[in-house]
This record gives sequence, structure tokens and C-alpha cells, in this order.
Amino acid sequence: MDPTSRANRTAWELAHQERVWANDQMAAEAAAGVTLIASERALLRDILATRPLVAHPQSGNGQDDIALVDAGARMVVGVDYSESAIQGARGRADALGAACRYLLGTVPGVPLRDGSVDLVYTGKGALIWMPDIDAWAAEMARLLRPGGHLFVHDGHPATDLWTWDLDEPRIRSDRSYFGRSFVCADDSFPAHGAVMWQWTLGRIVTAVVTAGLEVRQLDEYAEPFWRMGDVDAAAFRGRLPNAFALLARRPAAG
Repeated sequence: MDPTSRANRTAWELAHQERVWANDQMAAEAAAGVTLIASERALLRDILATRPLVAHPQSGNGQDDIALVDAGARMVVGVDYSESAIQGARGRADALGAACRYLLGTVPGVPLRDGSVDLVYTGKGALIWMPDIDAWAAEMARLLRPGGHLFVHDGHPATDLWTWDLDEPRIRSDRSYFGRSFVCADDSFPAHGAVMWQWTLGRIVTAVVTAGLEVRQLDEYAEPFWRMGDVDAAAFRGRLPNAFALLARRPAAG
């Protein structure tokens, strides 16, 4: 693991430990399945109907894993490099009797066999922690069996350009769509000096295709997947892209 990723892992450990107070809220949200939003459910409906085995790299607090099981997944294996996140997610899943298991691991380096799952589900702030988008895409493809699917629902690469002004959407003067990285602000999450990497939408799609996957659908949304502190910024009111979903498939064996 490179030094920046190692420092980021420390930042996440601190952030998860500081949010222990929110455990009851996260457990209630997990039980209600509200974190798996309507657009995700629509794109995944046919796949989940087949009762897939799912891997969730960068699984974080694990709320989506419980919702995926409730929506039809046979089992979800969450993988995260934060031990605090793994412990919290495992406790919530066990309390609800959800078919989820959790492993400590990095991306790349997910501790699962090649071609072992039917669906890789990821996103919700995952890609900005990847220093090498090509290595990420290759790892996602490695996990999939032939005919399996990759599903990503994440923040749109442009969303970090928008200010949180309430009157009009504006572009931040300290950000570039084509920038390499930026430091997470102290008033955002996870803070603690964490470094986020930037990838354009074109770069993400190219990485997925180069890894040997077939893009089946690419959608963009005005609504962000998460509003920190429930901020109602003007940039979130329908005029600008704030999230995207990508569904790709590993070709079936010839």
C-alpha cells in the first residue's frame, strides 16, 4: 500500500471511531433498506432476481449489503481496509440476521478467488479513494465469473467542482475536473487530511472497458447519493450532474 493510501486508511479508522454515536441510526437505515436508492434497485432488479453471490469492495458501514440481501442477493461479502468499519458492519448484519460476511482487505488485493462472484457492487464514494483506476477496474473484473456484472453507483466526477451555495450553483475556484487529487476538507467526511483522487467519467469508463468488461448502461443523475449534513445546495436542484451509475458485464465464456 502506498503512503497516501496508508494515511487515508488511518483517516477512515478515526472517522469510523468518531461516528460510533450514529450506530443506532445506521442500524435503522440498514433495516429499512433506504440506502439502496430507487435508481439502483431498478438497474439491479433482474440481476438480484437470480439470487447472486455479491462482493462489495470498499463496503464501509455495510448498510447497502443488508439492503442487497433483502432485495434478493443470496449473500454479500463486504471488503474494507478499515477494521472499525468491518466490525460495525458485521455487528449490524448479525443483529439483523442478514446473510453478509466481512473481510479485511484492500483494493487491489481483495481476498476472494478469481471469478468467484456473480455481481460486484461498489460506489457511494469508493472511486475517489483509488490511486490507480486501471488497477481498480482490473480487480473488479477479476472477481467476476463469466457472465457476471459490475455495478457502480457513485458521485459524479464533476460534483466536487460545485460549491454548496444556496442561491446559485457555482464552480469552486480551487478545483479542476482534470485535477489529480485534493485534500478532504476538515468540515467534510472523513476529514483528517485524507487525500481524494479525481477520475473523469471518460477515464472511469475506459478503465472498465480496458479491463475486458462490456458497458451495458451508463446513467447520470442530478441528485447526489448523499448530502452531508442534509445540505440543500443550489447545485443539487436538478441542473448539474451529481451522481452516476454504470452497469457492465464480463463476457460469457465462449
